[in-house]
Amino acid sequence: MQNNNENATSETVSVTPSQQFDVVIVGGGAGGISVAASLLKRQPGVSIAIIDPASEHSYQPGWTLVGGGVFKREDTRRPMASLIPHGVTFIPAAVTTFHPDSNAVSTDDGKVLGYRTLVVSPGLKLNWEAIPGLKETLGKNGVTSNYSWDTAPYTWQNVQQLKRGKAIFTQPPMPIKCAGAPQKAMYLSCSEWQRQAILKDIDVEFCNAGGVLFGVADYVPALMSYIDRYDINLSLGQNLVAVDGERKIATFETTDADGNKTRIEKEFDMLHVCPPQCALDFIKNSPLSDDAGWFDVYPDTLQHKRYDNIFGLGDGTNTPNAKTAAAVRAQAPVVAENVLSVLVKQSPRAIYDGYGSCPLTVERGKIVLAEFCYGGKVKPSFPTWFIDGTQPSYLAWLLKEKTLPWVYWQGMLKGHEWLVAPQISAQPPRQLQSA
Repeated sequence: MQNNNENATSETVSVTPSQQFDVVIVGGGAGGISVAASLLKRQPGVSIAIIDPASEHSYQPGWTLVGGGVFKREDTRRPMASLIPHGVTFIPAAVTTFHPDSNAVSTDDGKVLGYRTLVVSPGLKLNWEAIPGLKETLGKNGVTSNYSWDTAPYTWQNVQQLKRGKAIFTQPPMPIKCAGAPQKAMYLSCSEWQRQAILKDIDVEFCNAGGVLFGVADYVPALMSYIDRYDINLSLGQNLVAVDGERKIATFETTDADGNKTRIEKEFDMLHVCPPQCALDFIKNSPLSDDAGWFDVYPDTLQHKRYDNIFGLGDGTNTPNAKTAAAVRAQAPVVAENVLSVLVKQSPRAIYDGYGSCPLTVERGKIVLAEFCYGGKVKPSFPTWFIDGTQPSYLAWLLKEKTLPWVYWQGMLKGHEWLVAPQISAQPPRQLQSA
């Protein structure tokens, strides 16, 4: 398969031995660090470098609870260097160019790093600029988002200050990471307003660009019960396209069956925005992306479709799973297994089934624990007598609030693979193209 991006090039470069690794990992987020830790659990002597310009690492699933007044923002972030597994070389830089035909990457500090295998887990781009006026007013004028470390506390501030008026929560077209997060913010806000006995004085509207409330039908009845309970106006097929923060007006676009577009202006007192999302530019403009700009991998082995010794995981890939931290936790062991196979010239046999999870915070103290794999098939981790994911549950809330942060920091990022041991296929899905 050829990449059609005119900027995608792959020229030959020279690589010095001092900059050579068995595995180079691009991205020090959940995916990159977890793969490094899983690799070292399996083969302690493998040489690994992680490249990432960030000095801090965030537990992004916690931002929903920051916006709901449950977590403190500071508790969701730690120094990046403190999380890099022992023995892994951390390179605080940004990748500028991929050279897959030369097994190398270039960084913005002038380094050229060689690899035997490459793992790419860069995340995606929150495209705030795609909505005119949004970036200028974000964090003031009642405009907030739990998708940002900077503004998640402002969500809770708005919830506490709003006593009457109009609150709008938005969701853009797919793909986005944590597709349940826009409505999680809404439910937690409504739960607080209901606790204060002021929900009757607040007009709440959910403007979702999609055509359904949630993509996996099994969980929709429970969610709809909360739409009814909070008297939320559900507006499907409405996409936020502009924000005037000073005038407190949000503009939405709808498209009818004939493709005709109509714009609607809505006044607000509080506006929670989920921004449009797309592939990062350095992935989009590389020889490793698909035509839409996403990192191009097979959905089962997570191996690149053109380069056998390259793998990808996380939000930046084109796999058709939900873009969640739970998906990354399941993907990391698969990538680790398959990287080690390729290093000894064997075909990958570890399989990712598309598992993802979305703990939907429907009220303070209860969660609908959505778990599913490719095709929208429900895939629960627990027996229904313990947690029935299709029903709101206090146990699921405890899992989200108390257990999952610990599993993230002390388990996932340290190579522990509880409940996500990779499935190994008897036969490789496809053979290596080269020896």
